[in-house]
Amino acid sequence: MRGAPSEINGLYANTGNLLKAELFTPIKSTIYRWHQSRFRGKQAAMNDPFHVIGIVRSCYKEKFGIPRQSGQAPTATGTLEMLPPYNRPEAFTGLEGFSHLWLLFLFHGNRHREWKATVRPPRLGGNTRLGVFATRSPFRPNPIGLSAVTLQGIEASGGKVLLHLGGLDLLDGTPVIDIKPYLPYADSLPEARGGFAAEAPAGRVPVRFLPAAEQLCRQLEQQRYPGLRQLIIDTLGSDPRPAYYHKNPPKSGFGMQLLDFDLHWEQDETGIRVTALRHRPDDV
Repeated sequence: MRGAPSEINGLYANTGNLLKAELFTPIKSTIYRWHQSRFRGKQAAMNDPFHVIGIVRSCYKEKFGIPRQSGQAPTATGTLEMLPPYNRPEAFTGLEGFSHLWLLFLFHGNRHREWKATVRPPRLGGNTRLGVFATRSPFRPNPIGLSAVTLQGIEASGGKVLLHLGGLDLLDGTPVIDIKPYLPYADSLPEARGGFAAEAPAGRVPVRFLPAAEQLCRQLEQQRYPGLRQLIIDTLGSDPRPAYYHKNPPKSGFGMQLLDFDLHWEQDETGIRVTALRHRPDDV
């Protein structure tokens, strides 16, 4: 039959001696219709959009400064607020037994929607190009990311379900499309090869505070932001600067949004100096 899959035509050929063509044709048509409906079902599944199940509320309010991998800043905490209808408490029964989770999320902060076949990983100084599938670049055919985070608690009350998370490397407002428990026996592979990133980054950059910034930070910790100082150290210690600034740092220093603050620092060969911490207006 014209347009029928080859396996159906083969079936017809192999049974030609057993069945006359006029008897087999209705059977062949039925199989063909079943095959076509199955194919359309697969296509429909492939075209279905992902469902956003929750939104991350993170201490990182802009892309610059976010750790390049989860766990690099253990004190970077936030919550995953589940959206209806995925905020049913029974959907999380048993999750409290796991210390870590995999989050599948969307890179919603990408300005450029087109993917790139080659990218320049910061780990290689920003000058060497590799294939996008050999990196974790956000500029992918499908802007999907994967992050391993610590589960610090589950809160279910008032019709809401919140997952309290640590070790975040996610931008505030990140849409999450799935949650999976981290399984140490399956997900930790010590013998795995790591390509150009086989080893952890070189030692962390020392972080110091100018006296005024140190004093303000201590005050804020007592008032509303416990652990703020260590969060700043964890975030800046992994050197969030673009690779091209390593040799030619700007004289004006750097700045990023962290929690409700504008954080400013300078950096040279001796390390990082936190110069200012300014509260951001509520309407910014």
